Amino acid sequence: MRDRKVNVQMLVLTAFFTALTAVGAFLKIPAGAVPFTLQILFTFLAGILLGPGWGALSQLIYVLLGLAGVPVFTGGGGLSYVLQPTFGFLLGLIPCAALTGTLSRGPKRAGALRIALACIAGLAVLYAVGLPYLALIRNVYLGGNLSAAEIIKGGMLIFLPWDALKVAAAVILSKALLPVLKREMNR
Repeated sequence: MRDRKVNVQMLVLTAFFTALTAVGAFLKIPAGAVPFTLQILFTFLAGILLGPGWGALSQLIYVLLGLAGVPVFTGGGGLSYVLQPTFGFLLGLIPCAALTGTLSRGPKRAGALRIALACIAGLAVLYAVGLPYLALIRNVYLGGNLSAAEIIKGGMLIFLPWDALKVAAAVILSKALLPVLKREMNR
């Protein structure tokens, strides 16, 4: 009976983080090809609080909902969104949550440094997926001629200070929420 209760709780939390990621898409500041959003903050928290599997599932559901036409992405939704230069970053949310969740786990309660490093590693995966996709769509599909330096500058470097704030927020929020979540899951 307890396992069933835990699975129901995890499904509810997975849906909650799917919804939070969608809300994070609309909390945005325009900044060129890729706006500043809070999606990655909720992706970090999904991985840290739900673990790698459930966290990644929340992001997979988010991406699938958008592809199915639900307007949850910053620019709407639909299958044609795969031709948007920013779609690679959306795909990167899935392994980002998985890696963040994996690295933030340990035999003892995760410390702030471990959580921050897990978020940074997750962010590296996000950029490893998003930047090549951005280059592919901008240069091949849209016929642009952006150099690798321009792609890195416009698709990553301008976001790093903002990303550092989101990593810090994820550390602070997760340190506050992990004990509460653990207590509630054990009820």
